[in-house]
Amino acid sequence: MPTVPPEQERPSERELHQHREVAESFGVDAERYDRARPRYPQALVDRIVAACPGPDVLDVGCGTGIAARQFAAAGCKVLGVDVDVRMADLARQRGLEVEVAAFEAWDPAGRKFDAVVSGQAWHWVDPVAGAAKAARALRPGGRLAMFWNAAQLPPELLESFAEVYRRVLPDPLAARQWTMSALDAYAALYARVADGIGETGEFGDPEQWRFDWQRPYTRDEWLDHLPTTGGHTRLPRAELQEVLTGIGAAIDAVGGAFVMRYATVVVVATRGDAA
Repeated sequence: MPTVPPEQERPSERELHQHREVAESFGVDAERYDRARPRYPQALVDRIVAACPGPDVLDVGCGTGIAARQFAAAGCKVLGVDVDVRMADLARQRGLEVEVAAFEAWDPAGRKFDAVVSGQAWHWVDPVAGAAKAARALRPGGRLAMFWNAAQLPPELLESFAEVYRRVLPDPLAARQWTMSALDAYAALYARVADGIGETGEFGDPEQWRFDWQRPYTRDEWLDHLPTTGGHTRLPRAELQEVLTGIGAAIDAVGGAFVMRYATVVVVATRGDAA
């Protein structure tokens, strides 16, 4: 499921500021975020690691360190960067090194990395300034890899979920999550990311990789996950509870559990030879 469904056009400065407010809201319950958010396919981590010239990884928008811990477990030395001090603090408790900054303002201070990765976060980064900063931080031949988990509900839940959002939240971000497929929703984002990489002149042509997988959810697991997503983190308590009650009833109606199909889509580009 998209954390925030990408817009079809480049956001205005005001819209970008609004999006940044959402980005900075995830730390309201960092423990829940770390517990409930899905991980990434091991095949994705392995493929990125195999494609890099060395083990030094910078994780942009690392949050609580979900992806960073997967790369560390694969033998990488990982530094995280995140805008939210609450998320960064939890990542540090999990044994990660994290610096707090918006990536566009972060200073690599001469440090170089073999990979710059970003899981479920690059849509909060200016696509041109972010790619340029990544180029500064990468060694020649290093990889820039941004990835997102795009989720597709089973058909028997699509309409019942949509009905809950139409009733409780007639127009907002959360309701739009169910109006189109997640992969279609991200299509404009992928194009923007690739354009931003191209504008730097520092990378080869971007590639797209895709990893399909599934995850079963019980009713309680999904209701634990839902408040961690961008359309829900800033909802008033009463509205959030009404959404959770409706979604819980919809899951109960199909037996109390379901299987979510995920496609993890990756945009990858290689830093050129020029220093």
